Amino acid sequence: MTFKLFVTYIAKPDCREQFVREVIQNGILQEIRAEKGCLQYEYFFSVDDVNKILISEEWETVADQKLHCTQPHMDKLREIKSKYIADTKILEIEA
Repeated sequence: MTFKLFVTYIAKPDCREQFVREVIQNGILQEIRAEKGCLQYEYFFSVDDVNKILISEEWETVADQKLHCTQPHMDKLREIKSKYIADTKILEIEA
């Protein structure tokens, strides 16, 4: 059984691309994908809403995902997120 999360970020106006660019430039995406238990971590842009980003995450276990949230690079992600993201919605699915 794996653990999936679908996270929707609503970026501040005209900040979606800046957010993702800064995440990539800081190596955060690469670090997350290298974490124990990470099976998938992908960003998708909405074609209907220029401010919406969907993050699809899949983890081997809930514990792996919870540990992910405590990693040092997640502090940097939260810092970047505070500059560019206005709202976050999370959908959790155990599959």
